[in-house]
Amino acid sequence: MSKSPSRRQSDFRLKDAAELADGTSPAPLEMLPGKSHLSRQMVVVSLFWRTFFLLAALLMGSMLAWLATLRALDFTPRAVQTAQQIASQVNLSRAALTHVDAIARVSLIKTMADTEGVRIVPREPQDQFLPFDSDALSQRVAQELKTILGASTVVARSVNGISGLWVGFEINGDANWLQLDRDRFNPGSNKTWLIWLLTIGGLSLTGAALIARLINRPLKQLSFATSRVREGDFDASHLDERGVTGEVREVNIGFNRMAQKLAKIEQDRVVMLAGISHDLRTPLARLRLETEMSVSDDDARDHMVADIEQLDAIIDKFLDYARPGHAKLNPVSLNEVLESSLYAVLEYEDMRIQRNVDESLIVLADEVELGRVIANLLENARRYGKSPDTGIANVDIVAKAHDDWVLLKVRDHGQGVNPEQLSSLSKPFFRGDTARTEATGAGLGLSIVDKAIQRMGGEFELTNTASGGLAAHIKLQRAPKS
Repeated sequence: MSKSPSRRQSDFRLKDAAELADGTSPAPLEMLPGKSHLSRQMVVVSLFWRTFFLLAALLMGSMLAWLATLRALDFTPRAVQTAQQIASQVNLSRAALTHVDAIARVSLIKTMADTEGVRIVPREPQDQFLPFDSDALSQRVAQELKTILGASTVVARSVNGISGLWVGFEINGDANWLQLDRDRFNPGSNKTWLIWLLTIGGLSLTGAALIARLINRPLKQLSFATSRVREGDFDASHLDERGVTGEVREVNIGFNRMAQKLAKIEQDRVVMLAGISHDLRTPLARLRLETEMSVSDDDARDHMVADIEQLDAIIDKFLDYARPGHAKLNPVSLNEVLESSLYAVLEYEDMRIQRNVDESLIVLADEVELGRVIANLLENARRYGKSPDTGIANVDIVAKAHDDWVLLKVRDHGQGVNPEQLSSLSKPFFRGDTARTEATGAGLGLSIVDKAIQRMGGEFELTNTASGGLAAHIKLQRAPKS
C-alpha cells in the first residue's frame, strides 16, 4: 500500500546539524585532495617572472664577474703608478731642498706648501703615526714605495693625529715627513665603483624585463586563446598569423587551424545530436504505440514497453553527456532546485530522503543542469545505495556555505564501493563491483554529473563514508550578494 503524499512529504523533514553530524556534514569536502585545492597550496610563478629572474641572475652574475676581473687587472698597475708618483714627489722635494741653503730652504718649503700642497716637517722620535695599510691597495702602494725609496722608508696615513699621506725620508741625515693629499693618489674610490655597479645593475634588470616580456607575450596570447577555446568561444581565440618570429607564426597558424577544426566538429556534433534525438525517438515512439496496440499478452506488453522506455532513457543519457562544454551561469536557489528534483521521487517506496539545506543558499549555476545533477545522484543512490537489511535507500542531503563556495553533499547508507574504484566511478561507461551495478543503465550517470559540475565551474568528488555508504561532494560557486 502506497503512502499518501502528506505522509511521504513528512519523510523530507529537515534535520538539525547535530543529527547529521555523524558523517553527513559536507565539511570533509574542504579537505578533499582536489586539483584546485592542491593548486592553492602550490606557489605559482608565471613564466614572465621566471624568465625575468633567470635573465637578471645571469646578467648580474656576469656583471659582478666582469667588475671583479676589471678590478683585479687594474689593481697592480694602479698601485705601481701611485707609488711611482709619490716617489717622484719625494725625490723632487729631496733634490730641491738639498741644493739650497738654510735660509732659502724655509722659503722653498712655504712655497711648496702653498702652491703644490706638499708639507715638509721635521720628524721627531716621539711622533705617533699609523701605518699606511688600511686596505689591500694601500698595502701594495707602501710595499712599492719601500722598493723604490728603500727599505727604511716609512709610509703612514696619520701622524700625531693629522690625516694624510705621510712619507718619512732623510735630507743630509735629517729625518723629515713629507705630507701629501691622499685623495690625489686614489682615483678609483669605492664610491665610484658603487655608482657603476648600480648603473649597470639597473640597465641589466631593465633589459631582463624587456626580454622576458618579449618572450612571454606570444605565450600569454596563446594561453588566453586556449582558455577561450576551452570555454567554447572559438571566435575570440584567433591568433595573429603575422608573428615577429617564424616559430611564433607557425604556432599561431597551427593553433588557428586547430580551433577552426574544433569549431566545425562542435557544429557537426550539434547537428548530430539533433538528428539522433529525432531519428531514434520517432521509431521508438511508433514501436511503443504498436506494442501497446498489437500485443495481447499483458505481461509481455509491459516488459516490451519497459524495454522501450529503458532505450529512451539511455538515449537521454547519451545526449546529456554529449551536451556542449559551456553552461550559462545564473544565480539559482539551491533549495528550489532540490525541491523540484525531490518532487519526482516522492512516491518511491524504496527511498527515504532527509535534507538540511539553508533556504538562503544561492549558487551560480545552470538551473536545468543542476537539476539534472541532483536527479542523477538520487537515481544512483536509489539503484545502488540501498541498505542490505531493509532494501531501502536512505539518502542525506546537506549543504552549507564556505567562503565563496557552497558545499553540497548527497550521501547514501549502502555498502559503498571498493576504494580502488572510487576514482573511476565518474568515467564514462565504467561499472564498479556487482554491489553497485545491478541495474541496466548506460553507465553515464556519474559521468554526466562530473561533466555538468565542471561546466558550471565547480568540483565533484566521491568518497566512502566511515559508517558505510557512498558520499557525493559537490562544490559550487556562491552567488554574490546583491
